[in-house]
Amino acid sequence: MKFYLILEVTLLLIAVTWAQNPKKKLLLPKPSKAQCCDEVRSLKVQVANLTSLVEELSRKQETDLMNVVRQIMDLDQQNRQQEARVTEAESKYSEINNRVEIMQLQTLQSAPQTSSDAIYDCASLYTKNYRISGEYKLPKDDFLGTPDLNVYCDMETKGGGWTVIQRRKIGLTSFNRDWKQYKHGFGSIRGDFWLGNEHIYRLTRQPMLIIKNSWESRFAEYSFFTLANELNSYKLFIANYSGNAGNSLRYHNNTNFSTMNKDNDKCVDDCAALRKGGYWYNCCTDSNLNGVFYRHGEHTRSSDGITWYGWHGSNYSLKKVEIKIRPVGFQP
Repeated sequence: MKFYLILEVTLLLIAVTWAQNPKKKLLLPKPSKAQCCDEVRSLKVQVANLTSLVEELSRKQETDLMNVVRQIMDLDQQNRQQEARVTEAESKYSEINNRVEIMQLQTLQSAPQTSSDAIYDCASLYTKNYRISGEYKLPKDDFLGTPDLNVYCDMETKGGGWTVIQRRKIGLTSFNRDWKQYKHGFGSIRGDFWLGNEHIYRLTRQPMLIIKNSWESRFAEYSFFTLANELNSYKLFIANYSGNAGNSLRYHNNTNFSTMNKDNDKCVDDCAALRKGGYWYNCCTDSNLNGVFYRHGEHTRSSDGITWYGWHGSNYSLKKVEIKIRPVGFQP
């Protein structure tokens, strides 16, 4: 009983004390104004430091990225230089082989020749055991009345013996030339070129076979091909098509050659000006192998590309074309 009495008294005293001081509460001390400002400044300094650190890391990342890009570019340049050296070495090797061939040819030419020994073209060289494709020099021949002439010989395609009279594969040589240039020829024998109408005329005074190759190994072959002389505007005569590219030269048969300054076509329009090349234009084209070189094939401009309608129509420009000839009676 004593225990409970004491407890009740204690509780009573606490209650009396609370009643006398009802408004007194336990309050936390408020921070001073100066203390708040110091904390804000400290936070601002920390934020500024973090921002600076992030910017520094970003700059370092950009610098590292630029260094990587430079290293890639340097490696790419080194690779191109190495490829150029290899290409140059291959070219020199080929040139040495060709020089050996030419020296052998010149030795052969120093001996007295009859008409049966005359070197007409690449087929003649082939029969004398020149079997490597490349640039050769056809000698001056009084019997045929032909001057020295550098030609490119294809000694591999379909038995070899081909004299290349036109090539389009690089696209740096313009074929929109005048009559004189088409007469004598232009371009590089190892690159893009036109051999020259006068030279082609002399080469085709014997019956010739013509073949045209494209980038995708299509071909059009004619068992008869010849040109008239300049007085007859290098008129084209072809016959007997075979191949898988379409007979798109037939429309140009029995037509004169035209250039930018000599309009010999059968049309009111100036086809050479419209098609931007020299060719045997009719009115105007089913083919235009001396047109504008378009690098991406398809084009939406007028039909002035390197076209062969029987295969790709008028809005596709071939990426590679060769025209080459050899005698009909040639036997590999």
